[in-house]
Amino acid sequence: MLRAIVDQIRLTWHLIRDPRVPLWAKAIPIIGVLYVLSPIDIIPDMIIGLGQLDDLAIVLGGMRLFASVVPEHIVEEHRAEIAGKPLDIIQGTGYRVESEEKAKNH
Repeated sequence: MLRAIVDQIRLTWHLIRDPRVPLWAKAIPIIGVLYVLSPIDIIPDMIIGLGQLDDLAIVLGGMRLFASVVPEHIVEEHRAEIAGKPLDIIQGTGYRVESEEKAKNH
């Protein structure tokens, strides 16, 4: 579970830095962080445990929502990069192509 959270944070960071991702979509995780920093809170942080859990849920939910509104081919490209498995993609199109190695094996 911790690995999934770290991967989601890394994915969000990669997507925010990608110029192909629309600016309006990049606002989603930023709004989540601003919520955590704001004094307005659904569950007050004085309630130990619950107060921090709602902040965590908002931030993680914002990151998941962000990834869901970004075009799928961009998300898959960054997920593969994070996992260390680069995809064979025609630059800037999102179309996957079969590598020469895979073609020889078929």
